Amino acid sequence: MDLTAFALTDHDTTDGVAEAAREAATLGIRVIPGCEFSVRAPWGELHVLALFLPHEHEGLQTFLRDTRAARRLRGEQIIAKLQGLGVAIDLDDVEAQLLGGDGGALGRPHVARALVDCGACDTVTDAFRRYLGRGRAAYVEKPLPKLGEVTALVHAVGGLTVAAHLGDHGTEAQLRIFQDQGLDCVEVRHPSHAPAVEQRLLRIAERLGLGITGGSDWHGESEYGESHAPLGGMRVPDIWLEQLERRLELTTRKRDERAASDRQ
Repeated sequence: MDLTAFALTDHDTTDGVAEAAREAATLGIRVIPGCEFSVRAPWGELHVLALFLPHEHEGLQTFLRDTRAARRLRGEQIIAKLQGLGVAIDLDDVEAQLLGGDGGALGRPHVARALVDCGACDTVTDAFRRYLGRGRAAYVEKPLPKLGEVTALVHAVGGLTVAAHLGDHGTEAQLRIFQDQGLDCVEVRHPSHAPAVEQRLLRIAERLGLGITGGSDWHGESEYGESHAPLGGMRVPDIWLEQLERRLELTTRKRDERAASDRQ
């Protein structure tokens, strides 16, 4: 695998960035520090990747701690529903699914894996189909911030934002709205995107002047399905990263110029 760089964008946490960067450096691989946020969207939920984050920034970490607390509460509510359905599962079973028990962001995939481990479901997909998917018996709505709130935070700390795996939701009209709310880029290459979808998103991004990205959406799982690929499983041109860096440099320069003008 000729992997040269990847972005680590765990949901609602940057806790793995420092360790990943240290390990990757021994292999000559670059790590782009990032995070994945969930925000409101007309269809329910949009995932937003934030890239080039100063992962130790206190304002960013305060926001992420609050978000993880809300996710944990949601997880407890899901578990309570499962127990009400007669499923023998508790919070300890779910927390054991968090890698290393490091306090990362608890989410439905952790509950799904716990359901598989306790024998209540055959696979993670089965767990979502039977219990955890929207409209299923143990589903709990996630509290979500607005896109503009997240883009403002990411821009304030010096990062870029990306609309992830939009699929058919990625219309030009919708991306114009997201762009007005601070969106910088769109993920065009993703395991769930057929070649025609990738090309359509690429054309829209070019017309709107949005940056482009791609990725595997690997979550550490061994079963990938249509929505995930193994680490390094999606080939993304080096030039895309170079273009993102130029965009970041330009965005940072404009922000600094505006700040200097405001101080005058």
